[in-house]
Amino acid sequence: MKKKTIKNTPLSTNPMEQLLQKSQVSKIKKGEEIQAKIISLSKSNVLFDIEAKAYAVLGNRELKEISTYIPYLKIGDKVKVRIIAEESKEGFPVVSMQRFFEKGKWDILINKKNNEEEIEVLCGEYGKGGVFIDFMGIRGVIPKIQLIEDFLNQPQKLDHQKIKVKILEVDQEKNRLVVSQKAAVFKTSHKQLQKQFDDIQVGKTYKARILGTSGLIHISEISWEKVSDVSSYIKTGEMIDVMVVEKNTTDLKLNLSLKRLSHDPWKKIEERFPKDKEVDGEIIRKERYGYFIRLEPGVEGLIHISKLTGKEELPIGKKIKAYVEKVDEQNRRMSLVLTQKEKPVTYR
Repeated sequence: MKKKTIKNTPLSTNPMEQLLQKSQVSKIKKGEEIQAKIISLSKSNVLFDIEAKAYAVLGNRELKEISTYIPYLKIGDKVKVRIIAEESKEGFPVVSMQRFFEKGKWDILINKKNNEEEIEVLCGEYGKGGVFIDFMGIRGVIPKIQLIEDFLNQPQKLDHQKIKVKILEVDQEKNRLVVSQKAAVFKTSHKQLQKQFDDIQVGKTYKARILGTSGLIHISEISWEKVSDVSSYIKTGEMIDVMVVEKNTTDLKLNLSLKRLSHDPWKKIEERFPKDKEVDGEIIRKERYGYFIRLEPGVEGLIHISKLTGKEELPIGKKIKAYVEKVDEQNRRMSLVLTQKEKPVTYR
């Protein structure tokens, strides 16, 4: 049997050139976009199999950017490239990965989400929406509720840390990336999280454990009274009953209420505090426009400064008597005037 020979393909003693040279020839055109297979991957050199006479190399300008993407690529991956030179001075085709830099990284995220795979992200500062993160130049967020317990009260500790997360939402058109640290740490799939979230119903009561003094229960939903110190109402580690008042389907976030499980003191308020009724109260705070008087837990009335002569002694904590001037149940407001031997001229 005769040996098969390849004409016009000299063998090189240089290992790199041996790697680059191929026996089959395929026509390629400048500007053409093709699918390429990564053969070698490093900060100094990226080689692609484009089914041409030699392996293609990544252009020098983009080679400077490749270090950002190396952690998310591997040998054998297929990516879209564009031919920018059919043959360089060294005899090899040169390609561009600009298409990948613009869209391919989003494709990676979509595939990772669909396959329930983890990604590594770089954490940044903590803001209103949660902890901001970076993935190959794409800016995203970890909602606070999707952090593990260690970082709930001090999310700023994640700044400049690289962590593993799972993807909750990815949308290139909206430039939106939402991820979960909790799902990665506890090895929970997005489908499981979604099912648990979907099973929770607005208006229903559930048992919940307090993980921190700030989070899913807004301070305005803790008590019908004005809350200045959250820790006096709830404590970390405590099991409590809460009502679900809202569901954020994007971040899989629940807004909860503690106060709505107790009677709303403003319901039918006019039956208990009709106009002209004399009431007992305690001065609890002073504002530039008047004094707030607590009549019962969760119910406060205002004595406006225009109803006063300026000669009254009204220190915080003083017990007083007053008349109900006006009640607005919808806006949860009550106007009061001080009890005097004779009602003031300003009383209407």
